[in-house]
Amino acid sequence: MIRFLQQENKAIKILFWLIIVASCVAMVIFLVPGIFAGEGSSSDTYAVVHSSGGLGRVFGSTSNITTPEVQQIAQRMLQQQHLPDQLLPYLMPRAGQALIQREVLVQEASRLGYEVSDADLTHYLQSGPFGQALFPNGQFVGQDRYADFVQNYFQTSIHDFEQQVKKEIEIDRLEAAITGGISVSDQQVRDTYRQQGTKIKFDYAVLNSDDLSKQINPTDAELQKFFTENAARYKNAVPETRTLTYIAFNRDQAPGGEPKVTDQEVADYFQAHQKDYQVPEEVKVRHILIKVPENADAKTDQAAKQKAEDLLKQIKAGADFATLAKKYSDDPGSKAQGGELGFIQRGVTVPAFEKAAFALQPGEISGVVKTQFGYHIIKAEAKQAAHTKSLDEVKGEILATLTREKEDQQMAAFAQQLATEAAKKGLPATAQAHHLQVATTGDLQQTAVVPGLADSSKMLSLAFSAKQGAAPQVASTGDGFAVFQVTAIQAAHAPTFAAYKSHLLDDFRQQQLPVLLARKTEELANKAKADGNLAQAAKEVGATVKTSDLVDRTAQVPDIGQLSSAAPDIFNLNVGQIGKAINTGHTGVVVKIDDKQQPDAAEIAKNFDATHEQLLGTRRNNMFAVFVTNLTASYEKRGLIRLTKNPTSALGGDTQGG
Repeated sequence: MIRFLQQENKAIKILFWLIIVASCVAMVIFLVPGIFAGEGSSSDTYAVVHSSGGLGRVFGSTSNITTPEVQQIAQRMLQQQHLPDQLLPYLMPRAGQALIQREVLVQEASRLGYEVSDADLTHYLQSGPFGQALFPNGQFVGQDRYADFVQNYFQTSIHDFEQQVKKEIEIDRLEAAITGGISVSDQQVRDTYRQQGTKIKFDYAVLNSDDLSKQINPTDAELQKFFTENAARYKNAVPETRTLTYIAFNRDQAPGGEPKVTDQEVADYFQAHQKDYQVPEEVKVRHILIKVPENADAKTDQAAKQKAEDLLKQIKAGADFATLAKKYSDDPGSKAQGGELGFIQRGVTVPAFEKAAFALQPGEISGVVKTQFGYHIIKAEAKQAAHTKSLDEVKGEILATLTREKEDQQMAAFAQQLATEAAKKGLPATAQAHHLQVATTGDLQQTAVVPGLADSSKMLSLAFSAKQGAAPQVASTGDGFAVFQVTAIQAAHAPTFAAYKSHLLDDFRQQQLPVLLARKTEELANKAKADGNLAQAAKEVGATVKTSDLVDRTAQVPDIGQLSSAAPDIFNLNVGQIGKAINTGHTGVVVKIDDKQQPDAAEIAKNFDATHEQLLGTRRNNMFAVFVTNLTASYEKRGLIRLTKNPTSALGGDTQGG
């Protein structure tokens, strides 16, 4: 509803990054609830990091990393990378190693005396990335607002939050000490920008693997030989199938009719679920945003503020708020609706906006309000105090819920009754006795869909763990239940050659394709270089010639990909030169340079400072990454890191100390 103002924005994510990510670790650790858990011992320990002693901590102290902490990090990785849950065990070691490295850095920083005082912490909170939220205009927001901020953003206590911030400051100081001596020469900066800023335009001939695949046409004898040689691969190519006999019924077919729900049951449910009917304080608002760009100078900021103040004067003089919002607001999410944001609750918008909005009464208009996005004018249209809905308001909703629950209970009981009867009399007789139909499926794989059932997944899941002829079982079907038995099992087995011939052809082609693609691409490159004519060589080998735009190393070019990784060498070619064969796995490409433009001295000078910082940052990061790796290895060698023998087994079983 108000995406532009919500706290899941770039600025807030940067704040999360500063707190959650150890800047040295060359992997991402994403914010998850509970990441700031205390450091006490846990019965579910993933790893223990022992201190090597020193100025900061008592010799022999330890820090525990728990399996839930590691699992939370791994789960966040799954979410961010849109990976299936089945990959969680494979991400656990990566997440665990990140947390171990972070703790090793904290231990080392403390050993070297980089501990952070309370005064250091206060200065950081006031002047660092949290300053605007916690110290607006240099004034502390107060302990209660501070606690709310920490809870809303990090779901933890102030004490644990501050301990984690101190750790990050310690690590920052350690990194600064380790990398402080790194420098780059002016010539290195110029060479780097010259390399980065070079642009080229080129013709390129493309061999597509899909087209080449069609040229691979083995005989039946070759396919038969391939099938025989890969017998182990096809041993279970035809998956296991099962045949089921079942009785199914839906809500309308269940006996008993619509169950009765008493007024007392409704009242009891209402009392037991009071939290579900609580309505928080809300205010309905419109706003006009005059956006201020990130890192804007004072002049730009003042111009935006003056524009907002001019609009406020127009509104106070009688101008229509919605009309001005449509014309001038910089909030793309509400501009077209005249600045309408609807009802907002506390904790949804940034603090300054929230404070101003909830201070208004319906019909009132705020002054100019400054947030990290720019300058706002806010109008309150309605206000609703926090309250609990009355029983009369929700009685219909509760009645429907309880009726549905009782219906489900009746159906489950009826299904169990059918299963009991079927175990004695068989499914056909049981179905006949209750005026239901008995059905038998064909051979079904576990991922199949049973026609006529809203959801057959639960029945099939149970069926594939049942024995043939076992007693009837019950499974829900989305709109009812099914009572079923496994009547036949066909084990996974190898297919016949004739039945699997088309699959074998695809597999044979995939096996031969890489060799053919490499050979044809080399042939294309050799012909083009020999004759100096890319177009003619492409015609002879059946390739397609295309032309790129004027691009730099970061460009994505169709059929090649990102040039910096797929074809970095082509930037070393001169105009008219033909490059070597490029094999992307899916395409074979040969390039001829048409144009090459390098940045001149003025452009290099203009971008000198930014390139210097980039190059310096990269070298520092690389150096610190090596330091982290070596330091962690040193801790491991000295036995200061104890890892469970099989950390990933903690997801489903016991672990033992290593």
